[in-house]
This record gives sequence, C-alpha cells and structure tokens, in this order.
Amino acid sequence: MELFQHIKNHELVMFFNDSECNLKAIIAIHNTTLGTAMGATRLFPYKSEEDALKDVLRLSYGMTYKAACADLNAGGGKAVIIADPKDKTPELLKAYGRCINSLKGRFITGQDVNISVEDVNQIRTETHYVVGVSQANPTQATAIGVLEGMKASVDFLWPGRKMKGLKVAVQGVGNVGKILCEYLNKERVELFVSDNKIERAEEMKYKYGATIVSPSEIFDIDVDIFSPCALGGILNSSVIHRLKASIIAGSANNQLENYQTDSKLLESKGILYCPDYVINAGGLIDVYYERIGYDEQKAFYKIHQIYTTLMEIFTRAKAEQKTTLEIAKSIADEKIFKAKKSTERNFNRYSNKK
Repeated sequence: MELFQHIKNHELVMFFNDSECNLKAIIAIHNTTLGTAMGATRLFPYKSEEDALKDVLRLSYGMTYKAACADLNAGGGKAVIIADPKDKTPELLKAYGRCINSLKGRFITGQDVNISVEDVNQIRTETHYVVGVSQANPTQATAIGVLEGMKASVDFLWPGRKMKGLKVAVQGVGNVGKILCEYLNKERVELFVSDNKIERAEEMKYKYGATIVSPSEIFDIDVDIFSPCALGGILNSSVIHRLKASIIAGSANNQLENYQTDSKLLESKGILYCPDYVINAGGLIDVYYERIGYDEQKAFYKIHQIYTTLMEIFTRAKAEQKTTLEIAKSIADEKIFKAKKSTERNFNRYSNKK
C-alpha cells in the first residue's frame, strides 16, 4: 500500500496505539476550510489495518461534503477504533478520549457504529471535544432527515403522490433504521426489513407489521424505495443490477462501492439516488448545534432543509444531464472554494496592514 498516495488529499491522518488497553485508532481530518473537523467514531473489527485506513479516509471525505451540503461551518473528519465490540472496555474508551484531547480541539467526535451514548460519556471523562451527550439526539435527527429525503424523492419522481401505500425496503434496523421504520409506519407505507440480527427485524414485524426479508434477498424485492441503513459499500455493479426500486434513500455512509461508476450505473437504470452525505446529514446538523449552543428550532429547521437541498440536486441533475452525486459534489466544492478564497483575501488584507 502506497500510504502517502492514499492520504494525499487529507490534511492530517493520525495513528494511535495504547498497548496496555489494546487501543488501535486512526483519526483522519480531511478538510477544515469551512470550520473545525467534526466526525463520529466507529468501533469495528476490521479484517486488516489497511481496511480500517480505507474506511476512515472515505468516511472523513464524506464528512467534508456532508457539512458543506448542509451549509454548516464545520470541516470533515472521522475516527475508527480497530476492535471487536465485545472487547470494548472503559479503559480503552478513556485512552481513546486522551487521544482526542491531545488534538486540542482540532477534531470533534461522537457516536457511530458500536459506540453508544454511554461510551461517549466514558470518552468525555478524558476530553470535552465530544458531542451527542446533551440535548442532541443524532440518531433521531438522522432518521428525520432520511424521511425528508424520501419525501423529496417521491415529490420529484411522482408529483402529487403520497408516501402512503409505497413499498419501502429498509436494510439494517439498528439505531437509525428502527427509528426510520417508526416514522415510515406513521406514513402508512408497506415495510420490508432485513438485518443481520434477526431479533431486530422481528421487533419491526411485531411493532409495525414489517415483512422480514433475509439480508441476501433484500436487494431483489420489488419496492418503490430501497433504504440502506447499515454499513457502507453495499451498492456495486452486481447489486445495482438486481435492484427493482426507483429510489435509493438511506442513512448509511459511503453506500456506493465506487462513487463514479456506481452513480452512473444507477442513473442508467433510471434509479434516483439520494447522495448519502446529503440525506443522512441530520445527525451532524443536530450535534453541530449542540456544539455551538443547542437551539432545537434552528436545528430541526436545518434538518428539514435536506428536502430543499435534494430537490435542487435532482432538478439540476436532470437539467444538466449529470448524476445527482456530481451535482452534490459541485455544490459542496463551490462552497469550499468560496470559503477558501474569502480566507485568503482576509489573510492578504491583514498581511498588507502589517
């Protein structure tokens, strides 16, 4: 692996090790043009350290674009801890908190896969540079944003049609997926669910009458909306050819295995893709407002703006004959470019005065 070739587009990549508590962590800061890097921490038993590095680089990249498309004054970062969840200990979490603290506020983190609110509170005993432990509810906020994205997709594809009666497949009913199912049930959709933990799927069947589908078959069922809410990288050429859905709208990060080829393949199949870092920004928005001083009204107004942002992306993609991912990236790149130029102008003014 050509390490520096892989990290060349990142501002900072740090590796942390504490042999006493078996901590192995990587923190990646992608871009801080718009503000301090924010990104949650994922704990996962990666098959290799190379897999962990690839994941944290992709995730931190996505956070930069997530913040930009949500119009937040925040940069993109992400962290991963290489560990099996069963080996998670208070000592490991506290050691990780000390790693975060050593960066002196350059990176703000919170909860992601296999990191709970209780875990974040353990981390917080060693650092104040964490979010998601007070008024904010990032999982609920993410689910609300995904629902807004689904409504935008339906309004764009089928003007005048309601969510009621649509068939929606939710892949993964963990923290966000189960809340999304609750909201979709209130919209009176027909639910199909899958999860690697059968008890989670059975809970959705019991509560909302969802039809349980095996994880291997969830891609094949005839639905209107497919909602990936588990881990990323699940949409590739072989899977996309199996999909019968008209819309992809889910909470998972890095849903596409290959950004360029897979987004074009979806477009060629006539599937409307909601760029993941746009539709799943609700959690980031919520904890961002926790960091600057929580205002529930402002936070939820911004989350509901996900609908408006996606409608703009869909409309421009159609008019410019580009993929929705290309349009989302161009919107974010423009904001980052303008912020960079503004910073340079201010710096030059200050230098000239001196």
